[in-house]
Amino acid sequence: MNIEQFLTDKVAAAVSTLYGNAGAPLQIQKTRKEFEGDYTLVVFPLLKASRKSPEATATEIGEYLVANTPEIKAFNVIKGFLNLSLDSAFWAARFREVAANDTFGQAAPTGRTVMIEYSSPNTNKPLHLGHIRNNLLGYSVAQILKANGNKVIKVNLVNDRGIHICKSMLAWKLYGGGETPASSGMKGDHLVGKYYVEFDKHYKAQIKELVAAGQSEEEAKKNAPIMRQAQEWLRRWEAKDPEIYSLWETMNGWVYEGFDVTYKALGVDFDKVYYESQTYLLGKSLVEEGLARGIFFRKEDGSVWIDLTADGLDQKLLLRGDGTSVYMTQDLGTAFRRFEENRLDEMIYVVGNEQNYHFQVLKLILKKLGYDEWSDHIYHLSYGMVELPEGKMKSREGTVVDADDLIADMVSTAREMSDELGKLDGCTAQEADAIASMVGLGALKYFILKVDPKKTMLFDPRESIDFNGNTGPFIQYTHARIRSILRKAEEAGIDFRTQDEAAALLPEEIELIKALTEYPATVQAAAANFAPSIVGAYAYELAKSFNGYYHDHSILKEECTTTRDMRLRLAEQVARTIRLAMALLGIDVPERM
Repeated sequence: MNIEQFLTDKVAAAVSTLYGNAGAPLQIQKTRKEFEGDYTLVVFPLLKASRKSPEATATEIGEYLVANTPEIKAFNVIKGFLNLSLDSAFWAARFREVAANDTFGQAAPTGRTVMIEYSSPNTNKPLHLGHIRNNLLGYSVAQILKANGNKVIKVNLVNDRGIHICKSMLAWKLYGGGETPASSGMKGDHLVGKYYVEFDKHYKAQIKELVAAGQSEEEAKKNAPIMRQAQEWLRRWEAKDPEIYSLWETMNGWVYEGFDVTYKALGVDFDKVYYESQTYLLGKSLVEEGLARGIFFRKEDGSVWIDLTADGLDQKLLLRGDGTSVYMTQDLGTAFRRFEENRLDEMIYVVGNEQNYHFQVLKLILKKLGYDEWSDHIYHLSYGMVELPEGKMKSREGTVVDADDLIADMVSTAREMSDELGKLDGCTAQEADAIASMVGLGALKYFILKVDPKKTMLFDPRESIDFNGNTGPFIQYTHARIRSILRKAEEAGIDFRTQDEAAALLPEEIELIKALTEYPATVQAAAANFAPSIVGAYAYELAKSFNGYYHDHSILKEECTTTRDMRLRLAEQVARTIRLAMALLGIDVPERM
């Protein structure tokens, strides 16, 4: 049952009987926690029809509803707000609906197809903490959109070409001595990243030498031999030079193997992978088309631009003077290909907020090219950066927090803290390893996803692994605790799922049932706002409410078997809903702990 709709219908009937056609939309919302009641009617819009004070109008409607609606047991009035309390039988019926619904929280198919791009790594370095937020956010939003009935296509766009890739390749050629992942024992993405840092080290040294010889810093940056050589390698790559292209394929292959290991450890996947090397030529053809139609213009150095000053922006580079492409070039080609191939209703890009301007320009250029039919369906899911207590990260200087190292540290810390707190007592070594992995990754994912995507966040690994407070391990432990209670009931031969008679509900039990009924609306709100944090907050509040209830009320030791069985059924539904909510965040929950 849709509770808000049920109440709207009852209130509408009451208002019609009392005042005739009020002509104003009814405003019904959940009652704020500090007041008594379940749902609240805002009566101010009805005063014109009632011709009475807010308090008198609310009282009159409340009295009518209690007299004519058995499900409404009481009301109270706070100024112009009518707070309605629903009876125990109503909530018991709602609980039976939740328990009987095998697709609880899963909306019916909408017929919409949504593509969501996340990860989008460069093949010149391993994934780091910033990538982790991107991957977790993208994967979770995909799960939430799927739960809302959408067909979701999860894609990765690999930035496998460009000057940054050539920097790693050139540094390996100059300083690598033939080193490979096999010979070094390093993951391929780590090995390639090592040479990206190596390039920057030599580049800075050459700039310093040129400045000392009398060049300005800007001149030195352009004239440094290693940078000039990297630019030449990019031109040779675009010309399909066999030597450069072969090395590019080899080193990218190393990186992909490394990425796959990290993605598997992180628990994210993709339905399709796009490569910029396969879309940039299409982007170039779109630029040529725009040039021919006078939408773009060419400067004296041969570079191609678009002038967006009339739109309140600036001029944007689309092709360099030497004919090589830039990010915008391939993004045009990739967007075109995706919409043409998949007939998308929406295309969501999960990219950091430093690229807000880029996506504003991308949509505008596509519109000017005449593709406004689908450019209006592009959405940039912009998120804030992840910072550490020590400050910002820099890839070129090798000061990033490596994703593989962070995942390993989280699992190790989870094992250590779980051991200290006795959470792994009685577990086999294999079970302890599985739980430590689940808790470590759960802590990492929840700590990142509980923050609103738009906010810059400070990540503190140790703070995230805490079995108390608003953390993943707290929610996971609550699930494990409930599963333990249910196992003990089954071991004792208690058939609690067979319901013979209704048990009276305590206020705390009604609050838990109300929380359960709110899960589908929570999933809808998370999808509407592209915000896994809404699901995270819900899971935490549900776990916290259950723990408070369990602290005050016995379940297995309850003497009344009817009450005991009802409490076991309620606990089972709380555990199921926690599991469903955490799955939308990409987080597994343990059966025991």
